[in-house]
Amino acid sequence: MAETHFGYQTIDENEKTARVGEVFSSVAKKYDVMNDVMSFGIHRLWKDWFVWQTDVQSDERVLDLAAGTGDITARIAKKMCGKSVDISGKITVSDINEEMLEVGKKRLLAKGWAHNLEFVIANAEELPFEDNSFDLVTMAFGLRNVTHQQKALNEIYRVLKKGGRVLVLEFSAPQNPVFSKVYDWYSFTFLPKMGEIIAKDAASYQYLAESIRMMPKQEELKNMFIAAGFNLCEYQNMTNGIVAIHKGVK
Repeated sequence: MAETHFGYQTIDENEKTARVGEVFSSVAKKYDVMNDVMSFGIHRLWKDWFVWQTDVQSDERVLDLAAGTGDITARIAKKMCGKSVDISGKITVSDINEEMLEVGKKRLLAKGWAHNLEFVIANAEELPFEDNSFDLVTMAFGLRNVTHQQKALNEIYRVLKKGGRVLVLEFSAPQNPVFSKVYDWYSFTFLPKMGEIIAKDAASYQYLAESIRMMPKQEELKNMFIAAGFNLCEYQNMTNGIVAIHKGVK
């Protein structure tokens, strides 16, 4: 039976989706608060820069994978419509976790974009969309939770139109060894403690720290994009490589 990792644990790969689902169901209501605490608010700057680089146009069809509570979707919609709430394009908001997607749905519909959004519960490894459907696919802080990451990248390639872009924002590997040691202390000491205090769930944030360390590093992930068939593959480190933006074009 095939095995995979869940943080530092080795488990049957058939268990991972459910285990990850339990983590995000547990933290859904405190997820955004914890993001601010964990990153000291810097995650907002990462996401702003990420969405700015999508160069999304108002008439494009966009798929936001692992959309969670809607942070990226809201930024994309705002960029598409400018000062108006009218968008001629469409954003498909997708997540595998129903609780997370429900939080995002309530937030996004309250902003008045209902007629330009559709919400789909979907596994990134088996996307329920036709070939060549989207101009842009985004995924922020979700790829590390996918059991078969190469399969997800292959699916993203399949559903993109010719010339379509994919941008993935994900935790990565710090480039400075001294900074990396400080980051390790922060990840395995501060994060679980804050998770315990704020979200009443230290274990989920222990998993977060471990899952980041199990994520393919920058060059390895770039090669996975190439293996999926993408062209013009590149990545951009932010905050010394704590996170990186990966790009590809079909």
